Amino acid sequence: MKLLTATDRYIARLVFVPMVAVFVLAASLLILDKMLKLFDFVATEGGPVSVVFKMLANLLPEYASLAIPLGLMLGILFAFRKLAVSSELDVMRAVGLSYTRLLRVPYLFALALGALNLLIVSYIQPLSRYYYEELQFELRSGALGASIKVGEFNSLQDRTALRVDSSRDEGRDLRGIFARIQTGNGDVMVISAREGRFFANRESPDTIILRLTDGQIVQDGPKIASPRVLTFASHDLPIDLPKIEQFRQRGDADQEYFLPELLKIGWNSNYSEDIRNQSKASLNYRLVEVVMMFLLPLLAVALAVPPKRSTSALGVFLSIVMVVAYHKVNQYGQDVASLGRIDPVLALWGPFVLFAALIVWMYWRIAYVPGGQPIGALETAFAKLARIVRKLFQRKRLRDEPAPADDQDAVHAA
Repeated sequence: MKLLTATDRYIARLVFVPMVAVFVLAASLLILDKMLKLFDFVATEGGPVSVVFKMLANLLPEYASLAIPLGLMLGILFAFRKLAVSSELDVMRAVGLSYTRLLRVPYLFALALGALNLLIVSYIQPLSRYYYEELQFELRSGALGASIKVGEFNSLQDRTALRVDSSRDEGRDLRGIFARIQTGNGDVMVISAREGRFFANRESPDTIILRLTDGQIVQDGPKIASPRVLTFASHDLPIDLPKIEQFRQRGDADQEYFLPELLKIGWNSNYSEDIRNQSKASLNYRLVEVVMMFLLPLLAVALAVPPKRSTSALGVFLSIVMVVAYHKVNQYGQDVASLGRIDPVLALWGPFVLFAALIVWMYWRIAYVPGGQPIGALETAFAKLARIVRKLFQRKRLRDEPAPADDQDAVHAA
């Protein structure tokens, strides 16, 4: 006996395409929203553009944990909505295929994506979050490739001020250079050059070479009678690299712990109560988000089937609102539980039980009650509201339209 029949394969094709499309669209919107902020942050810190894309890559697992459930639910919803609107669902029901039987393929998708999401929130997301924080630290710490700010004076070695008008090649190729260097004996050198470029110093890894081209050096000091001016075609200026503090170890925040680590910390008396509360809240938050995915096929089917002789898309809108609202409720529950104001189990699994009960009731109405419509009242109200709005627009259009030519002639004759 085949595991998947022709009907199952047909439903799989209907689910897969919109599921992938919604996942890509949701992830892209989240990334674009963050990209603008990251470009501004990296530009302010004087970092190379490539850092932005590295940071976005480390944010992908966090966004995927939300985009995957949304894509799964809308993929199933659009598939069953198409079957319902084209009356194919009625034919399947007439030949003895129940809703529960038709959900075989959607639950195979749910199992696979649930396992993937569990892997993401357990291991991949904590690591990517740590690497994201590390990139932020490197930008702020003053690694030279990301510390030269264009149009501003940059302090190096506490005795060197460097300003550049523009930079290319991720900060290695500089244009319009001005530098003021104070030596140990009190002398001051002022250097200006048309352009410069950084090179590694093989002899001393703690020092890099700034090779200047087409410029002047003005040297002055207490023992120099008159300033000395030197014009050069090429001049190598050694610059000591700033001492950069090492980034911390992973685990400073509960978001960076793996799932087994959260289990050990949450019930370990060696840690403070605040840390234990944060670990328990993070653990329950990740688990409840994954478990909820196995109820999404039921919710999708309950909202996918519109009333007879109707093509209302209210279920699509309502499904998005419910999933996003539940996600925000979980985030709020995690924040409150982290502060120790409420038990994490109650804060996160309480809303889950209520939401699950609502989903099961909605599915029972659509699957086992003849003519049952879980959002029938909302559909009726939405249809009435749509008719009222349509009539208002029709009346406004009639008022704005000019009268026919015959009627205007009759008016003038009168």
